[in-house]
Amino acid sequence: MTPWTAPPGTHALIFDCDGTLADTMPVHFKAWTAMLGRHGFAFPEKRFYELGGVPTKQIIRILSAEQGIPFGDLDAMVREKEALFLTMIEDVKPVQVVYDIARDHRHVLPMAVASGGYREVVERTLKFIGVDEWFHTVVCAEDTARHKPEPDVFLEAARRMWVRPELCVVFEDTDIGLEAARRAGMQGVDVRGWYNP
Repeated sequence: MTPWTAPPGTHALIFDCDGTLADTMPVHFKAWTAMLGRHGFAFPEKRFYELGGVPTKQIIRILSAEQGIPFGDLDAMVREKEALFLTMIEDVKPVQVVYDIARDHRHVLPMAVASGGYREVVERTLKFIGVDEWFHTVVCAEDTARHKPEPDVFLEAARRMWVRPELCVVFEDTDIGLEAARRAGMQGVDVRGWYNP
């Protein structure tokens, strides 16, 4: 792949975390299926990828409605799933091409991470792949009331960097993330063609 070049007029870069900076999706899928299986839920891999970028609580609510299964203690299920992921974090690797773009631009443009994940897991992931000090700000599920495909997480990242939304480029690996970037008025870059998760 030829090196990525920022389009003219780009003032800031925003990166999703899971599946974009870090190849976490297979590990998240293992954690999800282990947790949900204990509660009687099915989570086919295709559906898992369709819901990429949606916060854990929201995914559980969606699956509960789709499958007609009550979810009981929602917060406990979220904690269980996130804890399972962290026990497997050693299997996470950076998405090298996106990692390289972030590395090459960290002293050139303001950069942020904007994720549908929870802060503890996102920050542990960024630290594990060695990029935790590269970003001006990290915006997570706790920081906005609405989540992807709504634009709020990207707009909040732009606000914290003092950059107008239309001057930001977003790197994403999901349809809903790219839709959130579009709704934010930002240019989206689909990284899925750059690697095989």
